[in-house]
Amino acid sequence: MNTLEHLIENNRRWSERITRQEPDFFSRLAEQQSPEYLWVGCSDSRVAANTIVGLMPGEVFVHRNIANLVVHTDMNCLSVMQFAVEVLRVKHIIVTGHYGCGGVAAALDRKRHGLIDNWLRHIQDTANLYADVLSQISDAETRIDKLCELNVIEQVINASETTVVQDAWDRGQELTIHGWIYGLKDGLVRDLDITLGNKTDMKTLRSRFLSSGMPASTGL
Repeated sequence: MNTLEHLIENNRRWSERITRQEPDFFSRLAEQQSPEYLWVGCSDSRVAANTIVGLMPGEVFVHRNIANLVVHTDMNCLSVMQFAVEVLRVKHIIVTGHYGCGGVAAALDRKRHGLIDNWLRHIQDTANLYADVLSQISDAETRIDKLCELNVIEQVINASETTVVQDAWDRGQELTIHGWIYGLKDGLVRDLDITLGNKTDMKTLRSRFLSSGMPASTGL
């Protein structure tokens, strides 16, 4: 029978190393969690929230799904957001995509992939929204990366429009939503300059989109 003893052993070594560095770390961690950040990211195994931003367990609350979507009918995502905002009182929601996302690429190729096509429909809607922009990019990899950026931006907007965030802002709660993207090839996070901290920011962002026809991006 195949076992995963090597993972158990890795865990033991990790626990011992942390305990040596901070003897009371796990006792403090067990008492409560008080992260300032909610990370909404992709399920891709190469994009681990704590690792790429150098945070320890207990410092970031995490929700991950295929292509880092915030869908208003996804009770899983919305429940995580509500717990993070109303119970943990996080101050930041960070929507983080990554270049070369397989989910985004699958949405763009217009092929059948099975059940997941129903989920990817949301990304296809974004591709349709920015069809004029994407059609000007001849290189397939660059076009996918541009859609990865646009997808993050749309999910930031989606997050800002949830009742969870709207109610928090109405209460005067300090809560900011950020749009980031991670580069698998260099390990660096890029800020897409999409940051919303209140309803006024939402209106300003929409006006910016309408006037320019294109959101800010890294210039891909």
